[in-house]
Amino acid sequence: MTTEDYKQLADTFPKQPGVYRFLDENGVILYVGKAKQLKNRLASYFGERRDRAHKTRVMVKHAQRIIYTIVETEADALLLENTLIKKYQPRYNVMLKDGKSYSYLCIKNERFPRVFITRRVIRDGSTYFGPYTSKSRLKDILDLIKQLFPLRTCNFLLSENNIQAGKFKVCLEYHIKNCQGPCEGLEDEEGYLEKIDQIKNILKGNYSAVMQHFKQVMQRLAGDMEFEKAQQIKDKLSSFEDYQAKSTVVSTTIRDVDVFSIASDEKEAYVNYIKVVNGAIIHTHTQELVKNLDEDEKDLLEFTIPSLRERFNSIATEIIVPFQLDFPQEEMKITIPQRGDKRKLLELSEKNVKYYLLQRKKQEASRTNRQTPAERILRTLQADLQMDELPMHLECFDNSNIQGSHPVASCVVFKNAKPSKKDYRHFNIKTVEGPDDFASMTEVVFRRYRRMLDEKQPLPQLIIIDGGKGQLSASMKSIRELGIEDKVVVIGIAKRLEEIFFPDDPVPIYINKKSESLKLIQQARNEAHRFAISFHRDQRSRGFLGTELTAIPGIGEKTAQKLLTHFGSVKKLKETTAAQIAEVTSLNVAKKVLDYFLAEGENQKEQ
Repeated sequence: MTTEDYKQLADTFPKQPGVYRFLDENGVILYVGKAKQLKNRLASYFGERRDRAHKTRVMVKHAQRIIYTIVETEADALLLENTLIKKYQPRYNVMLKDGKSYSYLCIKNERFPRVFITRRVIRDGSTYFGPYTSKSRLKDILDLIKQLFPLRTCNFLLSENNIQAGKFKVCLEYHIKNCQGPCEGLEDEEGYLEKIDQIKNILKGNYSAVMQHFKQVMQRLAGDMEFEKAQQIKDKLSSFEDYQAKSTVVSTTIRDVDVFSIASDEKEAYVNYIKVVNGAIIHTHTQELVKNLDEDEKDLLEFTIPSLRERFNSIATEIIVPFQLDFPQEEMKITIPQRGDKRKLLELSEKNVKYYLLQRKKQEASRTNRQTPAERILRTLQADLQMDELPMHLECFDNSNIQGSHPVASCVVFKNAKPSKKDYRHFNIKTVEGPDDFASMTEVVFRRYRRMLDEKQPLPQLIIIDGGKGQLSASMKSIRELGIEDKVVVIGIAKRLEEIFFPDDPVPIYINKKSESLKLIQQARNEAHRFAISFHRDQRSRGFLGTELTAIPGIGEKTAQKLLTHFGSVKKLKETTAAQIAEVTSLNVAKKVLDYFLAEGENQKEQ
């Protein structure tokens, strides 16, 4: 990817946190990176820096495009980057390939629950908080919790029977006041669970009751003149508030879900899909749709969801959407979240799809501003005729004959909306007798494209037939016989009302008279007509030449053509001298010509 390629896209990148991916020509992810500001980070790959690593320069050179996903915070970007690197193992990423995960704080599902740090999330009913992007910060939180709420750290099975049987003895943690001895029944379960509830409030961010407790503790310590301990608790609490890093990129409360949102404008719609597996975002994709008739966003989303789920092999039994849908699969759970982690996931999807729509509009506006007049005209023509491809190469046919004499046809070629005169072709009609325009059109269209196929030349995207339904139908006989009906678009233009006809459609379309696309069609039609008329005149001149000069004994067509080309007409030839004729041909030819004209003149006098 060159700096020029980047400059064309630079204005579309957001100044928001997110994760970006460099992809090669086959769509393979080469590199995954995170950014606090996507626009600034991506610009760094294409600046004038000379200290950039060789590997980075090689990666950028091999990249063909860049995609990105917007997230809420830099911490979210770090988590999503981790997930994507582990999933795709990009060639140019070095870090995060070791399979390590971020840390969680676990409240174990057991009697007298333990609270500890773990990297593994086990679905056994335990409660997990996180992930946390910094393990050191998490240790500070756990230290704070232990200072405020002494908890057990042993892994004994503290069932009521085991405690009553006296199977356990208090350990050092009890003697240094880090535990209150539930293993010997020195602390009741109800009081212990009250501490666990307070810990959950802290980790959920429900500070009101807990903060009140902290203030009471600090006031008590200050009243006991233990200012240093009071300050330590205050510092630890501030540290906890700063370091807590709950993220929607990975959630322990969500398992497998698909998240969908939609944004649309007058012509197109965009559906964003976030695939969540085991609480982690593993894939994001935005699907573009062309709106037809009066389809609303509900219809489009119902149509797109099954397609995207099948494409990305989703087995999730729950989908998160912004509004109610009529989904055919009864076992599928449809959720329209109002709060919590699922709501945050939906908001993340909506944020991405809205930004994608905004980016596409900016790209379209930028592309329109950069379009050459020819490109603008061709895109208008493509839209007016609803073509799949841009008509960079179009051809137009016309017939010409006067009272059935010397029937001919022409084919003019336009490339990039301009005449390509070196590619013009004219045809003498060979298989048709009399003035039959339909049969003549069938013949010349067949001859033109039969030869192009034999010579393996590229076919035009658009073929224009000068005439109405009759000429168009005649040309389609050859198009179908050659088997190229699905490879080209064929239209007929009727002169009277400038009606545009399509094959097998009796109802014409009318393009705005001021449209640049109609003017291009008219230009091609007029050029084909001019070229056909010019060729027809040449043929008539040759016919006249054949009746005048070739009637002279010993004068063939080539000699007659040479004389006519040099002198311009038979009349001027009659007025010239033998020496002048001899300069063009020979003295013998000059004698034959002048003797013939002399005898012709004497005959006319006698009559």
